[in-house]
Amino acid sequence: METLRIKDIQSIILQIKNIIDSNQEKLMELDSVMGDGDLGFTMTKAFAAASEEADKSEEKIPGKLLTRLGMIIAKTSPSTMGTLVATGFMKGGKSIDAYEEIGPEGLAVFFEAFVRSIMERGKSAPGNKTIIDTLFPAAEALRSSVNESLTEGISAARDASLKGLEASTKMKAQHGRAAYYQDDSIGKQDGGATVGTYIIEGFYRHVLSQTLNA
Repeated sequence: METLRIKDIQSIILQIKNIIDSNQEKLMELDSVMGDGDLGFTMTKAFAAASEEADKSEEKIPGKLLTRLGMIIAKTSPSTMGTLVATGFMKGGKSIDAYEEIGPEGLAVFFEAFVRSIMERGKSAPGNKTIIDTLFPAAEALRSSVNESLTEGISAARDASLKGLEASTKMKAQHGRAAYYQDDSIGKQDGGATVGTYIIEGFYRHVLSQTLNA
C-alpha cells in the first residue's frame, strides 16, 4: 500500500472505534485503578461520533477530515483524554492539510504533530506514564521509516507503541489523577498509554488488510 486517501481514513477511524469498543471494559478497569473509571466510556463515545462524522463527510483532503474529526471528538468527549486526543487529531490533520494523499512522509508528519500537540497541551513529556509514551516512539518509528513502504512504517510504529506501553508500565505516574499514587503507580498499566496503542493499531490493521488484499 502506497498512500492513504479519504476512504482509508474513514476505514481507519472505524477500525479504531471497533478496537476501543472491544476493549471498553479493559479501559474502564485500567482507569478505575488510578483514575475515575470512565475512560472506556469517553473513548467509545468519542470514536463513535468520529466514525459517524467520517462516514458522512464529503471532504476530499485527508488532513482536513482528520482535523474535523478532532473537533468532533473535542465536542463529544470534553474529558482530559478526549481533549488530548482531539488536539492530536486537529493539529496532526492541520499539519498535512496540503496533502491529497498520505504517504510515509505524510504519516510521519501527522503523528509528529499529533504527539507534539499533546505534549504541549498536557505539559508532559516521554517518561511520565501517559499516552505520550506510546505515541512518541511510534512517531519516531514512522520518521525512521519514511524511505520504506507505508506497511513497513506503520508496522514499525505498532511495534514501537507496544514496547512503549510495556516500558511505561514500569514508570511512576507524573500527571493527572494517577500522579497521586506516586510509587504505587509503578507496575500498573496506564489507560491513556493503552489508548495510544489502539490508535496506532487502527492504522496498522487497515494498512495491513489493504496490503494483504492488494
